[in-house]
Amino acid sequence: MKELDEKNIAQLSDLIEAQDKEQVMALIADLHPADIAEIVRDLDAEEALFVMLLLDDETAADVLVELDEDERADLLELMPNEEIAKQLEQMDADDAVDLIQELDKEDQEDVISHIDDVEQAGDIVDLMQYDEDTAGGHMSTEMIVVNENLSMPDCIKAMREQAEDMDEIYNIYVVDDDHRLKGIFPLKTTITNPNASKIKHVMEPDPISVKTDTPIDDVALDFEKYDLVAMPVVDGIGRLVGRITVDDIIDQVREQSERDYQLASGISADVETDDNIFTQVKARLPWLLIGLAGGIANAFILDGGGSTEADLLQILPGMALFIPLIGGTGGNVGTQSSAIVVQGLANGSLDIQHAGKHLFKEFGVAILNALIISACLFVYNWFFPADDNEVKAQVTTMAVTLSLFGVILFASIFGSLVPIVLEKLKIDPAIATGPFVTVTNDIVGMIIYMSISTWLITTFTSLLG
Repeated sequence: MKELDEKNIAQLSDLIEAQDKEQVMALIADLHPADIAEIVRDLDAEEALFVMLLLDDETAADVLVELDEDERADLLELMPNEEIAKQLEQMDADDAVDLIQELDKEDQEDVISHIDDVEQAGDIVDLMQYDEDTAGGHMSTEMIVVNENLSMPDCIKAMREQAEDMDEIYNIYVVDDDHRLKGIFPLKTTITNPNASKIKHVMEPDPISVKTDTPIDDVALDFEKYDLVAMPVVDGIGRLVGRITVDDIIDQVREQSERDYQLASGISADVETDDNIFTQVKARLPWLLIGLAGGIANAFILDGGGSTEADLLQILPGMALFIPLIGGTGGNVGTQSSAIVVQGLANGSLDIQHAGKHLFKEFGVAILNALIISACLFVYNWFFPADDNEVKAQVTTMAVTLSLFGVILFASIFGSLVPIVLEKLKIDPAIATGPFVTVTNDIVGMIIYMSISTWLITTFTSLLG
């Protein structure tokens, strides 16, 4: 399988500009659809359309599947609905549904009306009823299904007939007369049990399956837990309606990871590097404004709102040196704690019903971390005092050490608790690992710092003069 180098790609652009169809096809004819998709990404929409219209329907369909959603949207906007319909006929039903749902409602109906394969059109319409975040929204209806009462010769004949339109075959699904899933029939069985009287005697009964309304995140956990490459999907009464394959799950896990990473970074919407300025600003500005509000709140705390707390930094000027340390440590600890919980909720290692056990363990971890980090800071202040006045330096050391201990305890528990609460409220807990926890810990950390410092200054007023 060849690939195009930069020189060939530059040549391709020139050929597209010259509308030289034969030479363009000569360059891309032997390329894998994924490689053609890479080339299409580097072309503008009209140039990409020129290339797509040269491809046969099957290759063009594969290229569309390989493209990212935003890249595909620009291309579909220029592509005639009749052409889209031709390529949908070449796709698995689940991929076709993903693509057609990116179109406007009016275009969806028009594209479906142009699909000549009535069975394919029916499968697409059926799958569009399912929520895209469920097993039904990701399943494909292309699979090999046999009745449990078939003999081995009849089973093999049925398999051959159905396999003609299949790209990949992982298992044969066995159903009863009411189309309820009864078992799976690995291809190996046709060799090891060639003389079986009926399929139901040699099938693997009670296979792992999911219902159409099962959240796709739970499906992904089952794939990982049981090391599956494909899983049957059943309706509410156990009838086989489709299958999910591992490639669908990989795509879902990748997309979820990207969403979680962006949420944790303070980006409120799915954005790409090639999105326009206004789209990126809209996604990034909300959390920046929250961060600004947190900074203003910290400034208000430091000012003391006109109270005697405003004099703290004048009495103990060395305290100012540790303000970034208090805020930064609280933010880091909170982010670590929330990230561990979010990861546990995502991979199933943390059961929301046993969250109390995790919080108790996190409290133990927080105490040890707080003791070690506070002790390190105490030692530092012992050798490098923050003030020339010995009493002021000692009071500052106590204030910073006790405050850091308290901030670490709070940040650990708060960072763990927030994603658990969000999970209970059916809100994506990934947002807890972002600026929300950091900003909150900054504010609370400053309150703890100022409160402990005020108490110590009041206690040692006579010594401080």
